[in-house]
Amino acid sequence: MSNKHPLILVPGLLCTADLWRDQIQALSDVADITVPEHHLDEDISDIADRILKTAPEEFALAGLSMGGYISLEIVLKAPERVTHLALIDTRADADSPEDKKKRQDFIRLVERGKTFKGVTQSLLPLLIHPSRFQDEALTSRIYKMSEDIGHEGFIRQEIAIMNRKDRNAELASIDCPSIVISGNEDALISPDIQKSMADGIPDAEFHLIPECGHLPTMERPFEINSLLREWLSW
Repeated sequence: MSNKHPLILVPGLLCTADLWRDQIQALSDVADITVPEHHLDEDISDIADRILKTAPEEFALAGLSMGGYISLEIVLKAPERVTHLALIDTRADADSPEDKKKRQDFIRLVERGKTFKGVTQSLLPLLIHPSRFQDEALTSRIYKMSEDIGHEGFIRQEIAIMNRKDRNAELASIDCPSIVISGNEDALISPDIQKSMADGIPDAEFHLIPECGHLPTMERPFEINSLLREWLSW
């Protein structure tokens, strides 16, 4: 029988298992890791149910961005099954009306034109630290992940994100060892918002990753691997 900790790593919008490539490699000695697909449903609750259906009886859980929305849904649905929670560059808030309109407009644009380029060069400043814009090894992986999700998967993901519930009032009910990690220059979700979420979770630790944007698992894998290894030992 394995003494490794079951660990589920949930990717973000337009991300695949490659988002967690370095964590899968670095933590394989202490964790049995699975990365679920989550571009098959249009509802965060349905995505959480699909993951729970095949998950171990108990498991540690980490999610980045959209993966964090899903992880919050899972831990609130099945708190007795989640032993550890890590939320990375994510938030507990629902979309604002302005956010929803932007997503609806983008969905309509994709549906009408059937042209989907996924993450483009113009979107990179929202995802990674400026010092990495010319890092072809990193940017090519980001482009490839979005291509693999495709426009239909992207639309389903956007609909799910757009209709998610605000979970701030429920953060206080989370009672497993929890960590919130933010890139210090995340252009999509400010570190202040993430710190506020961490403050709402009892005894949660908050960590800022220097010179990092929205994708620290790819941008700063060494720091993330170290934090997650320690977190699993709590």
